[in-house]
Amino acid sequence: MKYLIMCEGPNELEIIRMLLEHDKLIFTEDDLLNLVPYHARQIRNNASVKNALNLYYGDVEVLRIGDKLNEELKIPKEYKGKIKNIRKYCTKPELEMLLIISENRNLDFEKVKAKISPKTFSKENIVYNRTRYNNSTEFYRIYYGERIDLLVDTIKRYKQLKGKHRNDELYLADLLK
Repeated sequence: MKYLIMCEGPNELEIIRMLLEHDKLIFTEDDLLNLVPYHARQIRNNASVKNALNLYYGDVEVLRIGDKLNEELKIPKEYKGKIKNIRKYCTKPELEMLLIISENRNLDFEKVKAKISPKTFSKENIVYNRTRYNNSTEFYRIYYGERIDLLVDTIKRYKQLKGKHRNDELYLADLLK
């Protein structure tokens, strides 16, 4: 059994890559289909994912990571027998909540969240090493790359603060060792 990690966006993908590099997840690259996570929302739209599925003859479990996972994952018929399970790991309302929590700005955000998104709040309020947050994967790499324990602690804190997702949605924290 291999895991097919499908990240909704490039920033989710970068977070997963950093956690893999530092051996912070309950699986390693060796457990992944083609040894890598993917930036993909649907299988049918991603040639790399389809190629990896075509090359691997065993069973696959899909791990979807993102903030908007209400879109159903459509499994092409040629993979229905191969894909045994699908799990969702949700970063609602947005991945930027990790930055807000890391900066201890969650109470400030709570005061304005009815008017402003986590992404906008982060762009206006999060600065690291004289670089303002700009929704880039590079910013996540700079911010958490040398502070992986901060990322891990923040992911755990997010789960504590967030409360409940829908029944079919798990947290990134559930993927941590």
